Amino acid sequence: MNLDSLPIARYQFSFKVTQDIALPEYAGSALRGAFGRALRKIACMTKQEDCKSCPLYRSCPYTNIFETPAPDSHELQKFNQVPNGYIIEPYGWGEKHYQIGELFQFNLVLFGRLIQQLPLIAFAFKRAFEYNLAGGKAELVDIANFSEDQTGCESILENGNILEHITSIHIPENLPTDFILNIKTPLRLQENGVPLREHNISLERFLIGLAKRISLLSEFHHKSLNLDFETLISQLPQISEKRKLKWQDWTRYSSRQKQKMKLGGVVGLWELTNVTPEWAKLLYIGQWLHNGKNATFGLGKYQITNL
Repeated sequence: MNLDSLPIARYQFSFKVTQDIALPEYAGSALRGAFGRALRKIACMTKQEDCKSCPLYRSCPYTNIFETPAPDSHELQKFNQVPNGYIIEPYGWGEKHYQIGELFQFNLVLFGRLIQQLPLIAFAFKRAFEYNLAGGKAELVDIANFSEDQTGCESILENGNILEHITSIHIPENLPTDFILNIKTPLRLQENGVPLREHNISLERFLIGLAKRISLLSEFHHKSLNLDFETLISQLPQISEKRKLKWQDWTRYSSRQKQKMKLGGVVGLWELTNVTPEWAKLLYIGQWLHNGKNATFGLGKYQITNL
């Protein structure tokens, strides 16, 4: 696996509140919903209710960004929907109330070809916040690009235009063999449609899920990585683990399904030892791309704390 860099960028969006915003326990779903509605209004040309029956379904900017169309056939598996190349990362957990004049910020990760769509994506978020976010409104004041070590970020917005900036991460050659993963938002891995809780989630399921996610994102939004899954699977028995994991429940309201949904998952610390170089690179990349279900609105986020 010759993997030294990938087109991944993490941005910080900053908005100034113009009408009080009351955000729920976890803001990721609300942010994704507001973004999707605004993007569809901007990008949809036919105004059909159902995207899949639209003649522009596979070429529309809305579907290619927000609901990536699945291929008609695929050699590995059948898809209802393929992974989307964006990840919304809210700050913190818990209900928050933002008053007029306060600054509201969140991060957005873009992968592969979606990085080229940043101007359209930024315009959609701008429109979304001007119209309605959780009963309030805000105006876009800045977009910043994080440095690769994630220690700081630099503004890339000037007079409404997005400046040239770094749009890739480089994967270090000499990564450690021991990792401490801090899983910050609920990690949802499932078996037969049932979420795996802290006592029955396995390291194998976590790592294979991560490798598949990175592989599919690359295939559909960049180019195939040709990961050697046979070798990766053969290396799993030599990796040891210790864990301090717990279950964190979370409920969101789905406007599409008109009902409340429980989306709990695993959070906490997961220590891995004797990690092979191939798995080390994938774990490094996963800090940007997350793991598990509902990653588009920020679930399954982890950070390697000992780099």
